[in-house]
Amino acid sequence: MPPTTFPALVIHAADGHITRRLETRNLDDLPPGDLLVRVDYSSLNYKDALSANGNRGVTRHYPHTPGIDAVGTVAESRDPAWQPGDAVIVSGYDLGMNTPGGYGRYIRVPAGWAVPLPRTLDPFQAMLLGTAGFTAALALEKLHAAGLTPAAGEVLVTGASGGVGTLAIALLAKLGYHVVAATGKPELAPLFRDLGAAAIIARDDLTRDAHKALLSQRWAAALDTVGGPILAGVIKSTRANGLVAACGNAASPELALTVYPFILRGVSLLGIDAANCSLETRRALWQKLAGPWRIELPDTLVTVTDLAGLPDHIERTLQGRQAGRVVVTLPDTP
Repeated sequence: MPPTTFPALVIHAADGHITRRLETRNLDDLPPGDLLVRVDYSSLNYKDALSANGNRGVTRHYPHTPGIDAVGTVAESRDPAWQPGDAVIVSGYDLGMNTPGGYGRYIRVPAGWAVPLPRTLDPFQAMLLGTAGFTAALALEKLHAAGLTPAAGEVLVTGASGGVGTLAIALLAKLGYHVVAATGKPELAPLFRDLGAAAIIARDDLTRDAHKALLSQRWAAALDTVGGPILAGVIKSTRANGLVAACGNAASPELALTVYPFILRGVSLLGIDAANCSLETRRALWQKLAGPWRIELPDTLVTVTDLAGLPDHIERTLQGRQAGRVVVTLPDTP
């Protein structure tokens, strides 16, 4: 039997004041659901940082426990497809947004939110990938479906130091693509090359001549993680019949450009929604990430923290100072 109480990072947001503290929660605080999961690891994503900062566009009601990723074992099941002891990954859907998430030792979720942890992937490796790795894989799957091959030419990755960016570079390079990393952190260039980037450019290069409707053609494809003016510059400089996959809005949710890249060059903009893709797609991509698409990150781009240290990394993420992936360990007691 699971314990009746467990530790969790709880965000309080009232009157514009945000507090983040480690608290003891009760299983009765969790919503109804088919599966009670004992969480071993979670990870830190930009959406988690927004939730932990009181962003009502992500989380409507507080107090709240963020964490859009979780890996662990089933403690209780009301669904015959799952048994206690089964190893599962839970990510996406409403987890960590308006449903208490992976920054608590226990979560309770619908059975349809869980996928089996692949046998060739241990729990820590699963959260090293997390939603970031899954998003990169989903973007690549869409780019492949639209016809992209390594022979097409340069593939740009923006937000190269972020979770999705670092994993996207590694994944694309593993599969033989000529990857160009765009970053605002030039000091990390050696790390991007270790990941497999063939070239590095400054992110400001993508926003020069922002007044122009079209820019010189360069990219066969791009994976943009930041949105805003950078995404606009990427689209304007993508080659005829090129592909742009968009999955983030850290810079801005706004997109200011004309229709010319689409109607004069035939550029295709592919939206990537990792939270709500089908369970079938989710299972298939996790199997790829555990097998032929398996990637590793240099130790310098991996940070491990417990719940007590997590608020500091949340602040770094909000300030754009966090690089790589942050894996969160879950304790039994506060």
